[in-house]
Amino acid sequence: MREGRILAASHQGSYVIRLVGDVRLTLCTTIDDYLQRMFDDPEFASVWVDLCEAEGIDSTTLGLLAKLALTVKQKFGFEPAIYSCDPGINRLLKSMGFHRLFVLHEEACNDAQHIADIPTVVGSEQVVKEKVIEAHRVLMNISDENRARFKDLLAALEHS
Repeated sequence: MREGRILAASHQGSYVIRLVGDVRLTLCTTIDDYLQRMFDDPEFASVWVDLCEAEGIDSTTLGLLAKLALTVKQKFGFEPAIYSCDPGINRLLKSMGFHRLFVLHEEACNDAQHIADIPTVVGSEQVVKEKVIEAHRVLMNISDENRARFKDLLAALEHS
């Protein structure tokens, strides 16, 4: 698998976030930092997530994407779109309850112009741990299945 990367583009408050390769918790600080800057944009109007080049997505990344969707719904009143071409990732998204958070498209999206890598933000071990815990709490709140799936992991993380 290719190493994970996060790319993004924006134009007049419309955002595209593209996950490429194997996206893991090592990018959680980068993702979370970018989401915060996006939400702070006074022109923010829309966002969609492109997973068509993603080869793997860990639970921390899924939790951050869920946080994105919940924040957009709460602060801006709409569900963002998520595009995925991979049947395995589509199954994963559905099993995590993402159909409740996003408008799911099992197809390629329009190619965003001027999309570029987001500069990597390196977080301390403690910051990364806090983001991992937060991401898993978000996932657990989506469904009872997720609560059961991640309760032991979260307990271990909180007591380490």
